[in-house]
Amino acid sequence: MKIAITGKGGVGKTTLSAILSHLFSRDGKTVIAVDADPDANLAAALGISESDLEGIRPIAEMADLIEQRTGARPGSAGGIFKLNPKVDDIPDACSRQIDGIKLLVMGKSKEASSGCFCPESVFLKHLLRHIILNRDDVVIVDMEAGIEHLTRGTAEAVDFFIVVVEPGKRSIQTALHVRELAKGLGIKDVFVVANKIKEDANITFIKDNIEDMKLIGSISYNQDIIDADIKGISPFGTSQKTVDEIRKIKESLDTY
Repeated sequence: MKIAITGKGGVGKTTLSAILSHLFSRDGKTVIAVDADPDANLAAALGISESDLEGIRPIAEMADLIEQRTGARPGSAGGIFKLNPKVDDIPDACSRQIDGIKLLVMGKSKEASSGCFCPESVFLKHLLRHIILNRDDVVIVDMEAGIEHLTRGTAEAVDFFIVVVEPGKRSIQTALHVRELAKGLGIKDVFVVANKIKEDANITFIKDNIEDMKLIGSISYNQDIIDADIKGISPFGTSQKTVDEIRKIKESLDTY
């Protein structure tokens, strides 16, 4: 199963990504959790200690590796480089493992801010394409509020594209924008998970505004999860209620 999760900053997509990763791992699956959000927080959400976090280096910053595989140094202007670099060994060689989960932190390429066609961007996209198309593992990609890392062929191979929303117009607007980007890449269905729900009226508001997207589950507002984020610890062992709610979302995905 290949799942891409996105949404406006702060809506809880990293919490969903982390807990889903643990649930699939507890089911005996090999899981690759990909942090494709430049504001990388998935490692902490998975439960990697603060001391170990310092040793995690984003792949986009591995200049020597990228130069070796593409033939061009990141940050170099112009030049010729390989568009299909070798990446099949990267998920095992460059991941950090925790509880049966392999974490890959992608980092940010220059392309996202400057529009350049650069070796690090090509490397990251080719790596993500390999993980989604050629690996038999469960893959969960924690993305930013866009889909810059995805190409058309990669996006079409994603089984579930999920946007996490919270009650609020800005969150809904982000979801609708992501839906249009996804359609442009050939993704037929965009699913919605509602988060930080305090009352039924929140669910009604979200259902009334997500248009043709499918609501597949909801997560209650939970101060314990917020406290876990403040402390930099994993939400998986923090609140059984939230874990149970996300387990129901996982079960919903299993039925499609």
